[in-house]
Amino acid sequence: MGFMAGKKALIVGVASERSIAAGIAEAFAREGCDIAFTYQNEKLQSRVEKLSARLGQNTDLLFPCDVTSDDEIDAVFETLGKSWDGLDILVHSVGFAPREQLAGGFVESITREGYAISHDISAYSLAALAKAGLPMMEGQNGSILTLTYNAATQVVPNYNVMGLAKASLESCVRFLAADLGPKGIRVNAISAGAVKTLAAAGIAGFRKMLNYAEKSSPLRRTVTIEEVGNTAAFLCSDLASGITGETTFVDAGSNIMGMVFDDD
Repeated sequence: MGFMAGKKALIVGVASERSIAAGIAEAFAREGCDIAFTYQNEKLQSRVEKLSARLGQNTDLLFPCDVTSDDEIDAVFETLGKSWDGLDILVHSVGFAPREQLAGGFVESITREGYAISHDISAYSLAALAKAGLPMMEGQNGSILTLTYNAATQVVPNYNVMGLAKASLESCVRFLAADLGPKGIRVNAISAGAVKTLAAAGIAGFRKMLNYAEKSSPLRRTVTIEEVGNTAAFLCSDLASGITGETTFVDAGSNIMGMVFDDD
């Protein structure tokens, strides 16, 4: 029996089998958690269905959810509440900025519209999901988890407005943790290192980011979605019952390095 046996989780943001959200789902399922999923659109629906079936989950618990729509967010929890009487875990793995925002210089690329879109989808959606899911999570000693990146506090070429959105997301984690703590709900973030995912492919020069991470991290490598998933399982389980409002790095140590030394 796994250490998440009896837990019920909703995972928002699976884009493919190689997404970080899929790695989290793998770890949750391995540890005995029941999982419901959302999917963004019909194109991604079949991918999420295959993942749910492969992990032995109830494929009826798949819900469309465009996080820019409060009506769709509310509908997810309304429908899920007909099958589950409570929710222990909410995983937010959502991030987006228009492609033209993720190339070139910051001032060159940023627009009012791009700023609004990236913050709405990447940061506000966490608060929106937490607010809508609260009735199902109260009294469950629940856990909310989101995914961030070190560009929230440091400059990363081409990441541009998404760095601002991740900073907003991390602040949202702290405010949610303070607000929901008295209700027994913990809120945390994982700051994953460079991982080759569908979302990352939209960032100009991402291959260079991967190469730099391999060279600069103390472990001299990047991380895997499995490693991120294992940390997520810990943070969302009772093993981490005293941890909230934190950003945990899973990046092979890259975040501690201020300067890179040649191996020779």
